[in-house]
Amino acid sequence: MAILKIARMGHPVLRGKAAEIADPGAPEIQRLIADMMATLADAGGAGLAAPQVHQPLRVIIFHIPPEGPPEGADEGADEGAEEATRPPPEPPPAPPEVLINPVIEPEGEEMAMDWEGCLSVPGLRGLVPRFTTIRYRGIDGEGARVERAASGFHARVVQHECDHLDGILYPMRMPDLSLLGFEEELDRYRLVIEAEEPPGEDEAPETGPETGPETAKVAAKRG
Repeated sequence: MAILKIARMGHPVLRGKAAEIADPGAPEIQRLIADMMATLADAGGAGLAAPQVHQPLRVIIFHIPPEGPPEGADEGADEGAEEATRPPPEPPPAPPEVLINPVIEPEGEEMAMDWEGCLSVPGLRGLVPRFTTIRYRGIDGEGARVERAASGFHARVVQHECDHLDGILYPMRMPDLSLLGFEEELDRYRLVIEAEEPPGEDEAPETGPETGPETAKVAAKRG
């Protein structure tokens, strides 16, 4: 496995439409996926798309956050208030999911605004509208078909990474570019910014399954 160089905003590879992968099991595709895994682990992001590592192919990897408390979270609740309020242990991180030739379909029209960053737009974050619930399908790293519903951060990171396959970076989704800023400045003034009235849904850019509508809260990075 190799750690690959990540393309930054302005590079032509991030502006084009990525090609479909004819043979997901081909050795060069499996090698690319392994290298993307190593690159994402090194960069510390939530997801990564092949165009970000200079490969204009339709493959993404992304982390799915754990749902609900880990097993055994209630253990110790009868041992006193101190034990009952102690946070449960963090589950070990799962390896990133692989999705080849993904297709996204929004489930409903509800959208939500949240902060996103991107490994290809280092140092910046912005407030981006995304569909709150989607269904996506594609091929996983083992060549099996995948179809899954997603909501919340899961839905957001899939939409973000799939945008890379169509030459779309998250600032292009932002209805208000005054909410694009450097991470340290946004951290400093986050409470002031979030107290302001967010743009309405009617101001959000159009998106849909044709464009495939790496981040979650303010501190997260996206691919």
